[in-house]
Amino acid sequence: MATTKEIYDRYKQLKAQGVNITFAELKAEMGVNDTTNHSTPSQQPTSYGVNDVANHSLNSPEDSFQTQQSQWTTSYSAPKTNIYQPQTLTQSSDLPYTGNLTQSTEIPQNNSYMNQFSVQNVFTPQVTSNSMEEPVTTSPYQGNVVQPAQMQLEKGTKFGLLGYPLGHSLSTYIHNAGFKSLGLGYTYEILETAPEKLVDRIKYLKANNYAGFNITIPLKIPIIMFLDELDSSADVIGAVNTVIINPDKTMKGYNTDVLGFRNAIPKDFPLEGKTAGILGTGGAARAAITALASSGVKEIKIYTRNIPNSVELLNYLRTKFQKVEFNAYQIEYIRDLSTIDILVNCTPIGMLGRSADLTPIEEKELKTLPEGALVYDVIYNPKKTILLKLAEKNGYKTVNGVDMFIWQAVEAEKIWTGRTPDFKDMKIAALENL
Repeated sequence: MATTKEIYDRYKQLKAQGVNITFAELKAEMGVNDTTNHSTPSQQPTSYGVNDVANHSLNSPEDSFQTQQSQWTTSYSAPKTNIYQPQTLTQSSDLPYTGNLTQSTEIPQNNSYMNQFSVQNVFTPQVTSNSMEEPVTTSPYQGNVVQPAQMQLEKGTKFGLLGYPLGHSLSTYIHNAGFKSLGLGYTYEILETAPEKLVDRIKYLKANNYAGFNITIPLKIPIIMFLDELDSSADVIGAVNTVIINPDKTMKGYNTDVLGFRNAIPKDFPLEGKTAGILGTGGAARAAITALASSGVKEIKIYTRNIPNSVELLNYLRTKFQKVEFNAYQIEYIRDLSTIDILVNCTPIGMLGRSADLTPIEEKELKTLPEGALVYDVIYNPKKTILLKLAEKNGYKTVNGVDMFIWQAVEAEKIWTGRTPDFKDMKIAALENL
């Protein structure tokens, strides 16, 4: 029986070859039964067994999609001076790896990252403000948004957020405020979903006439297995954070994080010619890398726990964004950040309910950033993580994840409704509940 990763890799290869096939068709072709149809009972999800998903359980150790739940999750248990456990390096020196495992610009035809970042000039939003005014953007969804008339959305239409854990989430407040600003009687719910219950949750959503949902850690990659179609915005990142459920119960996935990330950077902080440092390599990191590489930075340094696993990504990025230099470094060996103009935390370290008392970078290393550097933490709750507090203490500019969070939600509602909700109302709702 094919695993989730095998099916997804095959889907990417076929798409790269120009073959028009849906996930559902490919799953059937590869012998995986679709157990998420809308005829399923409407009860709340319960744990499922191996046979419930035709042996493509997310519990399988060979299923690499589960890894977005992340190697980070084992690091939260207790505060430590350095929460990262160094991995065995392929070089004898303790110095950070400079990203030169291979300088080849040749990429195998079946390279999974080639398709994940295959859209030319992916997102080029024109930011005019970092306040509560809406910036002018070039949306990646033009021509792809399902209009309300097509969706036949009615008062009482339901949306929700899937992820685990979700005790910190503000999504209900901001989305309900967004729907209200549009005069729509839609509702938005928090639907905490552990990875092993994802299949049952999807059955529940389809059976109970939900029109769409957002999805967050650790499910942004596993959800791809259950989608019938991916928008280019999700293909380019390799992760999904917004899904629309069509009337026929097929599902299409999008990613709104790139626009959300870029819109939150202050307009008085130009990115052209800058050097960026990215902590992490997950879905949020990919969104940040895409946004920054498309905005004129000269170099992106990626700090990761597993450099060998990043080689394919590095090679692809070097080919895709040829004017940008990419290098990888072992994250636990960070000592000198003096060349970094914008440092972005894309790990969950510092998130409320998981590791709010921890920081991915200790103050000693953080203080090596140059004067005028910007520290950006994509975490939005708490509003000021330990990392941002340390950055402010040492005189650096900071950006929290609140504006990114609001902007990605604005884009999600545009996908669902075909209309733009009020950014101000959504931000006020978020700030009132932080």
